[in-house]
Amino acid sequence: MSGRADLVARLAGRRITVIGDVMLDHFVVGRVDRISPEAPVPVVRFEREEYRLGGAANVAHNVTALGGLVTLVGLVGDDAAGQELRRRLGELGLNADHLVADAGRPTTRKMRVVTSRNQQVARIDHENDDDVTGDACAVLLTHLRRAIAASDAVVLSDYRKGVITPEVIAAATEAATSRGIPVLVDPKVAVAGRYRGTSLITPNHHEAELMTQTVIRTSEDAASAARLLHERTGASVLITRGEHGMWVFDASSPSAVGTSLPAVAREVSDVTGAGDTVIAVLALALAAGASLVEAAQLANVAAGLVVARFGPATVHPADLSAALSTLPD
Repeated sequence: MSGRADLVARLAGRRITVIGDVMLDHFVVGRVDRISPEAPVPVVRFEREEYRLGGAANVAHNVTALGGLVTLVGLVGDDAAGQELRRRLGELGLNADHLVADAGRPTTRKMRVVTSRNQQVARIDHENDDDVTGDACAVLLTHLRRAIAASDAVVLSDYRKGVITPEVIAAATEAATSRGIPVLVDPKVAVAGRYRGTSLITPNHHEAELMTQTVIRTSEDAASAARLLHERTGASVLITRGEHGMWVFDASSPSAVGTSLPAVAREVSDVTGAGDTVIAVLALALAAGASLVEAAQLANVAAGLVVARFGPATVHPADLSAALSTLPD
């Protein structure tokens, strides 16, 4: 326990650059008490609405919640959603200076209609997932190179909304390699080779299945998929498996089979944003000198905390320490 607590304390002050698809999560909350006479759909009586950070912005929020120092590099539109996202970042003490405005595309906004019991009725996505190009791409590359020059680790948060292009991946890995710092990727593209040159990829089991064209049902399946992903990317691999925990393959020990970590969630309310928490904790822990398995153990506990909450959530050092204190040594 003392070693884990010491690691939590060492997360503070680590400098993380988060590059990727920033999003605004918009929740419209209401009460359902009848079905529409116009169509077989529920009528939601509006009660309130709220906004939360999503995607790469949620990764950045998770980093700061744990005491890390973050630089967020991403793309927004010149629109009301972009202004709201910047306002939310400012309220949370996050710098929005490295968000590039592109008037030719909307800010990615996911509007969820949910009941007061947190049951999702519908989701409406406002987005343009074309790869960033032209002047916006040039400015983005300038921002990421400057940010990485003063970082301890880099996160590429890929939600397939146009920011994590081959050019961005190449620039980020080149800048990070010159500093000897890790590049972690939360992937969404099924072509694993796209992420070659990075240090760690963290697909969930559905993404790992798509990237390897295999079926993952057992720990043995996860081990095989992780080895395939390593062969195609050269990276270490962490596959998140929901209620089955995690599978960790450390590329620095390629002769090893890998490590299975059981899930620690006591209850599951909403898995939204859990991957953001996992990769934020991994980046901070690796920057603090932890081994990959140590970092994964910490991220596993953090994931168990956030899935018990509704919507994108964060974990604070006190929450993490308290959860760790209940685990066996």
